[in-house]
Amino acid sequence: MRRAVIAFTAFLGGLIFLLASSTTMAWADGEGLKGTLRNQGQPVNGVKISVADEGNAPVADATTDAKGEWKIPVPKAGTYKVTLDQTSLPQGVSLKFKDRATLTVQVFEGNERNVLFALTSGNAGGENGTGTDATPSESSQYWTRVAQLGFEGLSLGLVIALGAVGLSLIFGTTGLTNFAHGELLTMGAFIALIFNTAGLHLLIAAPLAVIVSAGIGYAQDRWFWGVLRKRKTGVISMMIISIGLAIFLRYLFLFLFGGSGRPYEQYVAQEGIAIGPIFATPKSLVAMGIEIVVLIAVGLALLYTRIGKATRAVADNPALAASSGINVDRVVRIVWAAGTAIAALAGILLGMQQNLTYQMGLQVLLLMFAGVTLGGLGTAFGALVGSLIVGLFIQLSTLWIPPEMKTVGALAVLIVVLMVRPQGILGRRERIG
Repeated sequence: MRRAVIAFTAFLGGLIFLLASSTTMAWADGEGLKGTLRNQGQPVNGVKISVADEGNAPVADATTDAKGEWKIPVPKAGTYKVTLDQTSLPQGVSLKFKDRATLTVQVFEGNERNVLFALTSGNAGGENGTGTDATPSESSQYWTRVAQLGFEGLSLGLVIALGAVGLSLIFGTTGLTNFAHGELLTMGAFIALIFNTAGLHLLIAAPLAVIVSAGIGYAQDRWFWGVLRKRKTGVISMMIISIGLAIFLRYLFLFLFGGSGRPYEQYVAQEGIAIGPIFATPKSLVAMGIEIVVLIAVGLALLYTRIGKATRAVADNPALAASSGINVDRVVRIVWAAGTAIAALAGILLGMQQNLTYQMGLQVLLLMFAGVTLGGLGTAFGALVGSLIVGLFIQLSTLWIPPEMKTVGALAVLIVVLMVRPQGILGRRERIG
């Protein structure tokens, strides 16, 4: 029990350290204001945003691009007024709250503040979209938003699941809580970008990047983690090493690719498709299809292939598996290769939905840990179930809380699960302490 408490304390300390380091790096870009305008999941282009200081002196203007994004640097830290020009909104789109066309925000030193304007279809006028005096059209808009957020939550949950499956398998077979797993997503996305910018179509660059990432994952265990295991390095020491490795890789990506977002050459901007009350881009539908197929393939491989059965045996009891004739080191290296390849695929698919940044893996790392913890430590199927729940919970929570606070839901999931059912939904009590 004492060892479990020490491990859990180190786990939380690592999370806080990683989040603190990411915040510090984000401050290195200077002060500014930015945001993204979306209506029913689709970007809103050509909307004018203006910024003024506390004395109403104009600072700068910006117009949202094809992705609905805008960005305005400010001269120094302080309080600023951000105004959305409602006359520049496209027909059929309006502010959800008419009295919030101007927002007053505080920008801290070295920080880029994200500013959010709530948009809706048609004409809005109430203080909220769920009041008892809502008209039928407002009620319809509310349930349309629920459907859209549910779809976006499922899409996010599938991406988290791809990364979490590898994270859970590595933990199950080695006991390592790998804080550098988020960087494996970033690595796969940037390897695909290298191939893509070299002239290869993304449909060719992506599979090549997955294959290269699998080789890197195998080599990583063969000449790094495997060496540490042979030297009898403790799992807590290896976890701390993974934190250092994560920071090193993150700075390496920043040095090589810069701090600004970079898109792939293909599938950058696509028009949405209406599927009932849901709007989705073709690339998001294809990405979800790929994610579902890969997750089903991983599940079937674990259940019915020799290497899958060996993996489950090693995860249950490495010593007993070795005494039964299973080459534990070979199984672990295959798990590392497969887990890295799946994580790379998740990074590529995530990069298709947003610009590639050196922190994109870190931004979903906490969500992957939440999914793994909720589903059950060391179980691939638990990671899948937990990740889907986390994705849906995060997106649907924006019905009641501000969108910038939605990731807090992942922390709430971690706390509640660890208090009520520490082994997770599909985990076994024997795995804890």
